[in-house]
Amino acid sequence: MAMKERSIPIAQTITAVFAVAELGLTAYLISGDWNAPARLRLLHFASIWSLFVLAFLALAPRYLPGLFHRIPMAALALECITAIFWLGGSIALAAYWGIPSCSGNSYCGSSQAAIAFGFFLFALFCFLLVADGLGFVRGNGQRAANGHHASKPPTQLGV
Repeated sequence: MAMKERSIPIAQTITAVFAVAELGLTAYLISGDWNAPARLRLLHFASIWSLFVLAFLALAPRYLPGLFHRIPMAALALECITAIFWLGGSIALAAYWGIPSCSGNSYCGSSQAAIAFGFFLFALFCFLLVADGLGFVRGNGQRAANGHHASKPPTQLGV
């Protein structure tokens, strides 16, 4: 197994862990304020969206290979859209908060952590997009995301 094929599932796992952390942070920030800004809700939505995208990218090649290989650009499109969500949401929330002086305030510190995790998730989805994009280009469109080759029918021995 090539290094790239091993690095994508590892990157997806790290991305899922970060998305769960971001989901918890944004849920905490939203729960404290009934009038939470839309920027914060965007990051909360991006966390949930990311978990669905990662589940699709991990499970579709194994359990829905026909669907996954019929639409080879779907994985790239989902990763690109998700990266845009993370970049937009992180920049919007960072611009909204500015550079606060938290002084031990847990709400303020959580907002800074949410912004940082948002940018990390943007970088991780960019990595996944580039890795899968290179695999797609090198495989002439026959290579699926996650480093799985389009399956060829097995040959029978002795025939």
